[in-house]
Amino acid sequence: MRHVVQGLAANPALPPPFVARLVAFAVGEDAEEGGWVASALAVRTDLSRAQALTLTAHQGNLAVGPVRRGLLRADDIDPRALPDAALALLDEGLGLPHWPGLLVTDPDPGRRDKLASCPGLPPEVAARLAADRQLDVVTSLAAYGTPDPATAALLAAHPHAEVRMMTAFNEAVPPAVLSALLTGEGLPPAAECTVCEKGPELRWYAPYLRGGADCDGSHGSTVRATRQAALANPSTPADDVARFAGDPSMLLREPVAARAGLPDAVYAELARDPVPGVLWALAGNPGTGEAVIRELAGVRDPEVLGRLIRHPRLPLDILAGLARRARAGRETLPRIAAATEAEVDELAASAEAGVRALVARRRDLPPAVRDALAADPDAKVVKAVASHPGLGEDRLRAMAARHGVHVLAQVAANPDAPGALLEELVRHDPPVLGVLRAVARHPNATGPALLGCLGDVRARRDAAAHPALPARELPRLLDDPDWHVVEAAAAHPALPLAVMRESMP
Repeated sequence: MRHVVQGLAANPALPPPFVARLVAFAVGEDAEEGGWVASALAVRTDLSRAQALTLTAHQGNLAVGPVRRGLLRADDIDPRALPDAALALLDEGLGLPHWPGLLVTDPDPGRRDKLASCPGLPPEVAARLAADRQLDVVTSLAAYGTPDPATAALLAAHPHAEVRMMTAFNEAVPPAVLSALLTGEGLPPAAECTVCEKGPELRWYAPYLRGGADCDGSHGSTVRATRQAALANPSTPADDVARFAGDPSMLLREPVAARAGLPDAVYAELARDPVPGVLWALAGNPGTGEAVIRELAGVRDPEVLGRLIRHPRLPLDILAGLARRARAGRETLPRIAAATEAEVDELAASAEAGVRALVARRRDLPPAVRDALAADPDAKVVKAVASHPGLGEDRLRAMAARHGVHVLAQVAANPDAPGALLEELVRHDPPVLGVLRAVARHPNATGPALLGCLGDVRARRDAAAHPALPARELPRLLDDPDWHVVEAAAAHPALPLAVMRESMP
């Protein structure tokens, strides 16, 4: 029943009296069930202003949708009466300027915690939060806030090392402050850390979290974690990051290897690192230059090769070798996506079927190249190009006839596949699950095609929401064992009115 009601709350064809009944249910005594329904109701475009205010008073974060749609204004929210709604709007940049000054004195530390992560806080409010008595409030400001330079400096010099570490993660912190956190220069020593506070208890599990927790009074593990965070922060000055390329700790060399914008000599040094994690980071770094890429292409580590083949600066002359050795995933490779027309022609004519398959993933191929790849004798090339728009029904049928089950799912996903072809693909014996799932999402799918998709649970989820699904099937789907299907069917605008009425709480 719960999922039927949630689906009904999202149904665009729900009559206004039923919407009113669901609003009353959402704010009723059953807080758990009502909360789910309220979330679905809050995004409706046919709510009245009074209904939107009722839902907002019940669950503050639901104010965001109505305010964005213009149904409510920020002026409609009293931050003292509805502090959670005010916080939700501030977090989305929709609040009023005076709200932070009112909410910073809220007695609930959870609310001050949320306030600390809101963007654009006035400096005086940020400074008060930086001095809050609750550590969680301060660490939220440090990690997620947008502190002004003076507040950032306060956080970097905070007596608790955990606050400093969280500050080092924050990309909004000024570069000079991040440099100080990285090197420790100009900062007083921290007075305490979580390790020395919790002692043996934290030492037992922290090694699995931070590579070893220790504190002899110098707060060693938290200081190391602070340096790691600062090294990984793209706002930390590159010159300061480069200084750690030869650090004895792999945990510090690895974020250096992942950092773009460093001198080529630093990357060349890191390419000789014996630690796999450092090489993985280097192979995935978009700033790594051609010489290092070529050097890394000679290693046997599959993770290095898998990241290298996705490198945006990959030289095309080594692509064929990598294509035979690396997993390229399903997305178009960045270097192929950026290839010129001449390069595309060259790749499409490669003797390596793996290279032709990689270029076939592009969805902006010139028609002549696209059509040539569609006629390729290798099934994996045809599979890669089969969902490309513009192929036309005749080519799609020819591809399906020539390569069969190897390409049927991709043919079914082609945006130009007509309804008649989709019906034929669904009837394939034995059924191809990829076909059923593609057809269930296809805008050209017909009622008969969708009926053929209902036998697979994943396809049934999409078919239940498809506009072309015959309305007579929807009541039966409300009893489906999969709640995704139930909600989709209940939200379907073709659901009969009598069934809606019977399903109302």
